[in-house]
Parts: sequence; C-alpha cells; structure tokens
Amino acid sequence: MPGPCNTKKKKKLQFRRENKAPPARTSLDNRLDQQCTPPPLPPCETEPPQPLNGNPLNRCSPEYDVCNPHASPDYHNPHPQEFNTLLTSPNIYDPGNGPRVRNAHSFLSSFFAQPPSMDDPMCAEFAQEEILQMICTVLPEETAIILWYNKSRATGRICPSCRRLYNLGDVLPDLVQDIPKHCPEPQSPYLSREQEISGLCSPLCFIMASFNYPAVIKTTWGRVAEEMDDFTWNLLNGPGVGTGDQGLSLLMKMTRLPDLGLAQLCLPGVDFDSDGGEVRA
Repeated sequence: MPGPCNTKKKKKLQFRRENKAPPARTSLDNRLDQQCTPPPLPPCETEPPQPLNGNPLNRCSPEYDVCNPHASPDYHNPHPQEFNTLLTSPNIYDPGNGPRVRNAHSFLSSFFAQPPSMDDPMCAEFAQEEILQMICTVLPEETAIILWYNKSRATGRICPSCRRLYNLGDVLPDLVQDIPKHCPEPQSPYLSREQEISGLCSPLCFIMASFNYPAVIKTTWGRVAEEMDDFTWNLLNGPGVGTGDQGLSLLMKMTRLPDLGLAQLCLPGVDFDSDGGEVRA
C-alpha cells in the first residue's frame, strides 16, 4: 500500500543523494582551483649588496653624488671640484672702499681693463711689450705690470700699494673708514698729481711706498724730478731703510722720471749725463 513505505523509500533516497553530493562538489572545486591557481614561482636568488665602487657602471658616477645632508663639510680635504671652485675666486673684489685687483696679470685680459691709450704719444710709447719686459727686469712681476698699466693708460689706474682700481678724477673713499670725521678735509692738490704720476691713490699708500725713505715723503709727494732738489735725490739714491716692500720704493723713485729711468736701470754702465741729458737717478 502506498503511504508509509513510500515515505520511507523517499527519505532513504534523499539521504543517499545528500551523502553523495558533497564529495562530487568538493572534487569539482578542487579541479577548478588547480586550473585557476598558477604554478608557484621558483625562489629568486638574491645577491648580496655590492659596494658603489665595485660595479663598473657605478664608477662612472662620482662618489659625491651620495651625500649626507647632516654631515659637516670637510674644509681640510675638499673634493677636487670644490677645490677648483675655491681657487677660482673673483679677481675683482670690493672690501667696502673701492674695487681691488687680486692678480694684475689676469686683470689685463679681463673686461675691466682699459685698452692702451694709443692716441696719447707717451702712453703709446709705454704700451709696447718691450717696455713691459724691461720693467719686469727691475721690479717684481705684479708691481711691474701695475706700473706698465698706469703708464700706458690715460685715465685708468691701479694703486700699486692697495691695488685699488679707479680712474683719474674719481672721488675715492678713505681707506680708513673707522675714524669719524666732523668736517670733510679739503683734498690736497698733490693727491691728484700723485695719482697721475705713480697711481698711488691716497696719502697712506704713498707713505707705504716711501717707507724706505721717510725723510723724502714731504718733498716727493706729488712732484717729479724737475720739481725736486738735489738733497732729496741724494736721499733717494741712498740705500734707504732696507725694508722689503715688493719694489714700491723703487716704483716711487722711477715714476719721478719721465722715462722711468729705464735707460739707467737697464744699462748702468752708460753715463747718460755726459750727453747733456736731464735725467738724474
């Protein structure tokens, strides 16, 4: 009879289906996982870190590319490029009272150097290269170049003592600026004359150039040979104090003469006074 028996059979069949379904479903999931999952990658072999200088490619880049911002700079052992930067300091600098020339030889080829005044006969005569070579035989090179520059330029001047760069007619500030002045002092007429004669820009610079001959400072300041007496020339021809001054005292003496006395200095054995010359040295 249908009824209870059929109900029991249906329950058994349903129980069997429920027990068989999970294994089939599980095996199907495993197959899908195996197909979708990529094969595991082989373990990569990591190399130990190499130093920067070990790799030939890294040798092309300098070591200073790796810098430590917190490290203090080493001024005693600078890098070659930093050392070259320190060496190439500006040739023209201004300490506050006028531009100065560090190197006279480099200054001649710079933008600030004036060309020789070839329209002036005296400047054109001194502008010859042979004159510079003659001056270098009796003066140090830097002092000789400054003297040659001053004599071959009509207005351009470099002070042989303080290396101040200026033009004739410029109002120059005092070298000593710490001393207060209640009223400006009138400019001495000998100052502009001395600037034209030797290029010495101030009384202080002239005193420095005349340090070996302190007794002739007043009688030589702003004067040339024709305006000086025999007593002053005898003192200038003496040995002087003998203090080394990079040739400044000789420059001061040479500039009193119109031709700088090069004939007497380069040819000391020739007596030029016997020919009626006016040069006295």
